[in-house]
Amino acid sequence: MAQLAVELPQVYLQPGEFHVAHKPAILRTVLGSCVGVTFWSFRLGIGALCHGVLPKSPTKVMGVEGYRYVDFAICNLVSKFEGFGATREELQIKVFGGADVLPVHPSRSWKETVGHQNWHTAMEVLREQGFRVLAFDVGGPLGRTIQFNTATGEVLLRRLSQNDGLLLTGGGV
Repeated sequence: MAQLAVELPQVYLQPGEFHVAHKPAILRTVLGSCVGVTFWSFRLGIGALCHGVLPKSPTKVMGVEGYRYVDFAICNLVSKFEGFGATREELQIKVFGGADVLPVHPSRSWKETVGHQNWHTAMEVLREQGFRVLAFDVGGPLGRTIQFNTATGEVLLRRLSQNDGLLLTGGGV
């Protein structure tokens, strides 16, 4: 007899937000130059997603405002998971986004783009924290959507095409 799929609650994250799911859920977001990092502990049944907007936080940033920054968001989610009793070895980490969705001026290097800085910072901080990134899809010219299933640790990724923009009609921009 076929088992019916249980529909999981869905949480949509805006830029600069994070969510920790203690019960199975689908965490969703859209990424351009921003970076999404997923954390998952099979043993604890806990998953989290952060949506970082900028690479490095100012020295005195605190609280929810800090989650706008990739380095802050990663370090704080690591602390949260350690507080839940997770070990670094059991956490599965995946990194997505950091696209160069806006044209790069010919006189500037692609390494200077916010997208590149965001994904590079994520990888650097995770390496410094002693993590191995299980999967990643970063850089390039296209944004992405991700759906993170906190019951299984799976991430469904869709790259946006050049034509997936907004259609504006009427008299002006």
